Amino acid sequence: MKTDRMTSAERMDALLKGKPVDRVSFFSFALGFCAKNVGYPVATIYSDPEKSFRAQQWTKEQYGYDSDPFYGYASYGGWEFGGEVNLPDGEYEQAPSHGRFAVETEGDIERLALPDVKTAGMLPLARQFSRIQDEMGLSPSVVVGGPFTIAGNICAVETLCRWLIKKPELANRLLRLATDHILDVAQHWVDAFGKGRVIIQIWEPLAANQIISPQQFEKFVLPFQAELHQKILAMDIKYILCHICGEQNRNLPYWAQVPMGNPGIISIGKEVDITTAIEYFGKTCIIAGNIEPALIQTGTPQQIYELCRRAIDKGKQAPRGYALMQGCEIPVNTPPYNLYTMRRAIDDFGWYE
Repeated sequence: MKTDRMTSAERMDALLKGKPVDRVSFFSFALGFCAKNVGYPVATIYSDPEKSFRAQQWTKEQYGYDSDPFYGYASYGGWEFGGEVNLPDGEYEQAPSHGRFAVETEGDIERLALPDVKTAGMLPLARQFSRIQDEMGLSPSVVVGGPFTIAGNICAVETLCRWLIKKPELANRLLRLATDHILDVAQHWVDAFGKGRVIIQIWEPLAANQIISPQQFEKFVLPFQAELHQKILAMDIKYILCHICGEQNRNLPYWAQVPMGNPGIISIGKEVDITTAIEYFGKTCIIAGNIEPALIQTGTPQQIYELCRRAIDKGKQAPRGYALMQGCEIPVNTPPYNLYTMRRAIDDFGWYE
């Protein structure tokens, strides 16, 4: 490996401030993998903030990526609104999954109320994780779903999709509650850790075009998403990392209307080409992505190396910056060398001088 001319902290600081960096940054979307990497049960990532932070920090040191440990999971919202989740337990499980949904009938929506952000679901554990971040000199972060994803975790996503067509007032009620809840969470973190210090991650996989049409995105998702981001930024949260997961190409013209911060960070899956993401977001956002997680587990190092080379070549054209990253969470059974191959590709192709 070549010798870095900046530390990870210096590189991240320069990237966020729009200053030159020595090489392409390496962001990692690794949670359950980190637990398995250091010998912890995968569920530890979600049940024990101290061990979760430790596992992620050790894995960061091992593979040399620049992003910091974080706490979150894709089914966020279900537990927080009164449903149940199951922690990962099987050989291939890597994240909490739905047990019982908070909303199973139309009548359940009428009884639904905003959660207490001090006690609901995983939020006490997330707050403890942020305290550890703060103690370690890192920016406290919080991870939530977007309004549509949280609505699709409060009830089954297929039910939500039927309501979009047949009973849009019910869908809008869930989207309103989800939006207000995210704002409550963001304000709670700002109150706890201070203005200008918090970074929020918003994951929005369920709004992908595998699930809803771009017309439905414009009608149901865009108004709530734009309102959410505007109000979050007004809280003096400077950076929003928005994970636009899945097939979202036909949604991109709408996503481009959503403020992301100064800069924003857009994380994309394998379905969105990096050059396309730069066209829509490159002037105001750092682009991160888009290496296919399944390939990182099942592909050869040579395949991963070449895919990363092509991504880096495209990403280096991003005017606001680029970070090589997995397109979603890497599987827990990823061969360690395959993850290392991503870092090696940066070393071979990612230097700016």
